[in-house]
Amino acid sequence: MKPVIRIKDKTFERSISSAKILMEVKRMAASINTALADDSPLFLVVLNGAFMFAADLMKEITIPCEVSFVKLASYHGTKTSGNVKELIGLNETISGRTVVVVEDIVDTGITMHRIINSLNTMQPKAIHIATFFHKPDALQKDIQIDFVGMRIPDAFIVGYGLDYDGYGRNLKDIYTLINE
Repeated sequence: MKPVIRIKDKTFERSISSAKILMEVKRMAASINTALADDSPLFLVVLNGAFMFAADLMKEITIPCEVSFVKLASYHGTKTSGNVKELIGLNETISGRTVVVVEDIVDTGITMHRIINSLNTMQPKAIHIATFFHKPDALQKDIQIDFVGMRIPDAFIVGYGLDYDGYGRNLKDIYTLINE
């Protein structure tokens, strides 16, 4: 029987172990290290959700690089609002640089589409997307995702940085919402 947890008014069942997560992070990092070996990229981490993934990923990145952070919001409860609000902007100059956007999850693609459009106005050399989770069945925008940790079904998840109303980010495993 899979472990079950309760967060606020919802019940979640463990669906992905921390061991599996870390194995996939190492695989992704190796791919990034190979693909961008000559680029000295700027990793742009999307907060709050990507903080755990970014920390684990950066421990495995061996190429010269920089790290910065941007904070956006588009979720309310278990549904995307479809309205992305930029909360904290980018302070680094990215003109002529390779940028890797580090995201926890790409589902509808609305947030990522907004980030890419914003970054393109700053004339980077290239923009790559590295997301740990991708929900292909939920995608609404035509975006190119370069590095994917895991493709998952279109279900609501928490843990490993992802939250439900601010709770659950601290969980080391991934838990999927149980339809009650």
